[in-house]
Amino acid sequence: MLLNMMQPPPPPPYGQPPYGPPLPQQSVSGWETERVDVLGGTGFGLVQLRVVPITSGLAIGALIAGIASILVSILVICFGAGGAGPWVAGAFTLLSALAGGGAAVAAVLALRQIRRSGEPGRVRFTGRGLAISGIVCGGAGAAISFLALFLGVLLQTS
Repeated sequence: MLLNMMQPPPPPPYGQPPYGPPLPQQSVSGWETERVDVLGGTGFGLVQLRVVPITSGLAIGALIAGIASILVSILVICFGAGGAGPWVAGAFTLLSALAGGGAAVAAVLALRQIRRSGEPGRVRFTGRGLAISGIVCGGAGAAISFLALFLGVLLQTS
């Protein structure tokens, strides 16, 4: 009796054929099961996995830089209308224009990356809308800051 208690319990029963428990459709790691091929005459199988699409980091960065450009353009409006001087507003305008230009460049690179991805065996990138939003926000932020600088200089001279 004591000897029986020391033996490990029997393994749990496996799922229905083909061999083994059913595989999850999507795991935590981001891989999806595409196909399971059973190797004949053995208890083994070959699992082919499909990579889940990934959001492009360049597209996310472009949107963040575009939003930062808009936020800096608000500072240009505040400094230009508040009478801080054209030098301070001009410095923040330059910062906003650089952030907007960086957003546009990152967004164009992201669009190229998204367009070229998706070949068999390679990672597929998504985020086209994020990249386009990055272009729009970056351009809008740069345009707002230049307009605010122009209006601030106009208010200072009159």
